[in-house]
Amino acid sequence: MRPFGSFFPALLFAGGVALLARVHAQQDTPLRGALTALPDTMLGYRGVDLTISPEEQRVAGVSSYSFRAFTLDSLVRFSVYVGYYPSQTQGRTIHSPKNCLPGAGWEPVSAGNRLVESAGGPFRVNRYVIAKGPASALVYYWYQGRGRVAWDEFRVKLNLLTDKARSGRSEEALVRILIPITGTEAEADSLASQMATRLIPPIFEILPAYP
Repeated sequence: MRPFGSFFPALLFAGGVALLARVHAQQDTPLRGALTALPDTMLGYRGVDLTISPEEQRVAGVSSYSFRAFTLDSLVRFSVYVGYYPSQTQGRTIHSPKNCLPGAGWEPVSAGNRLVESAGGPFRVNRYVIAKGPASALVYYWYQGRGRVAWDEFRVKLNLLTDKARSGRSEEALVRILIPITGTEAEADSLASQMATRLIPPIFEILPAYP
């Protein structure tokens, strides 16, 4: 009788083949509603829809998005972007704002994370201060989907691989709040935290149910 150890390489190979088959079998998972149905009036601010060109959508790899500038007294105070990926494959994955914003001329000043309270939370999100010349801005961003709100880039990738193998699903949304800092950072933090608190629940209602 052959010892179990002699069968282990074959079992490992078979498991790897099954894993790859499951990953390649994944399908796009549609939203339950439109991202444009997200609230367009929040905390007294009124949202105005902004447009992303088809080429920008293609490069980003998103199938659906909501991009709004929120105004008060006719002045733009901050923006909210939600981009949805129905599945993530090689060449079509979420681009971290940490990589995209420097390409747009913004330079990082500080990076960290922040705990926000929300229904089903609390949740931890990325906190990022950026600057371009004399202008500076506060960015909160997170990855939302498959039942999670996640911030750690490594953990996001690990969850993606695990969920692909287990369920064949890899849908996810990138959510970004960008607030120009015109007063203090504390004031910008307060506004960003309040917006994150109010955004997370309705986004979950639009995202596909999981599992």
